[in-house]
Amino acid sequence: MRRYDLAAIVINGVIGAGIFGLPSKVFALAGTYSLISFVVCAICVAFIVLSFAEVASRFSETGGPYVFARESYGPITGFVVGWLVWLARVTAFSANCILLPEYLGFFFPSLASGLPRALLITALVATLTAVNVRGVRAVADTGNFLAVAKLVPLVAFVIAGFFFLDPKNFAGSPIPGYHAFSQSVLLLLYAFTGFEMAVIPAGESRNPQRDLPIALLAGMATVVAVYLSIQVVCIGTLPGLANTQRPLADAAAKFLGTRGALLITAGILFSLGGNLNVLILSASRMIYAMAERRDLPSPLAAIHPRFRTPAAAVLLTTAIMLILTLSGTFVYLVTLSVLSRLITYLLTCGAAPILRYRLKTAAKFHLPGGALIPTAGIVVILWLLSNVSLREAVAILIATLVGLATYWLSKRRYS
Repeated sequence: MRRYDLAAIVINGVIGAGIFGLPSKVFALAGTYSLISFVVCAICVAFIVLSFAEVASRFSETGGPYVFARESYGPITGFVVGWLVWLARVTAFSANCILLPEYLGFFFPSLASGLPRALLITALVATLTAVNVRGVRAVADTGNFLAVAKLVPLVAFVIAGFFFLDPKNFAGSPIPGYHAFSQSVLLLLYAFTGFEMAVIPAGESRNPQRDLPIALLAGMATVVAVYLSIQVVCIGTLPGLANTQRPLADAAAKFLGTRGALLITAGILFSLGGNLNVLILSASRMIYAMAERRDLPSPLAAIHPRFRTPAAAVLLTTAIMLILTLSGTFVYLVTLSVLSRLITYLLTCGAAPILRYRLKTAAKFHLPGGALIPTAGIVVILWLLSNVSLREAVAILIATLVGLATYWLSKRRYS
């Protein structure tokens, strides 16, 4: 994979279905000051992304956060991180995949339920599985197409919307209280997660130590610009923004008519497709990396003799994704997705100063200010973790114990 392939993974990993509903929720909390919420959120996320960029520039192996944690804290912590990252990808896939028939039902209502829905989901998973088995080049090309396909409707929405902005919609909004503003930033921070998926398939990149930092920064800069522009258009064109469940579709319908709503619906479909594609890529490469180090059963590290891809890891991952999506049993596990990502971010930010001391060679991408930026990232993540509920904490504990039992059994059987 090349540098722009990795940047496309960042864009596909971050921009899913969330941004199509977030503008109204954030506006309800902070009004026009929600634009400041986006800026504050971007700064908070920048601390974490920059820390990832430095740590990623030290490694060229597949595994990303799993490899970072293993090198910094030891094999058991590394396994827990890898296990939670894989589980987060599987549950996120199921959560997003179940939305696809609902949005596709806008064009073909019969596909939104029953047997047609099940067949559609199965066909989609089978297609993405074949792409991922066939080779990383096919995955990258598909991801590049879907990244462009999702950005085109969003950019068209923004450009067209700028001609219909009403300055009155930006005036008269009361200053939000501390709690409401903090909640708006917190809500947005969750919409900026997913960039870490680009660092997981580093072993299949041309020059990951140099390309990943640039791809992370370029991809996230694109995301921030798109998100902020969308919020400007939604505020400026939709007076009842706080009360709508479909802010982009309603805004587009207001200044582009029915074609605008169709444009946004198409954007959602491409956005979900791109997100699902990179979720399979990152999840399968994660368990491949863990199996390669005998932290999971070694057969999962098998490479396809023709396509040179971790076919066993891909097939197991997508089979579990399909079962969870069709059964609907993933609902409880979805809470693990965000929490496991926060744990991953926390340990990676902490790894930056540890690896500077432990690995004497200079990183390809070196942050200025010593440990200042990673520390700022840690503070942001601890703030987010302070909002975790008891139910989420119990879910992550159970998932960790299940993972450790799998680790122990794998070590006994394959070591």
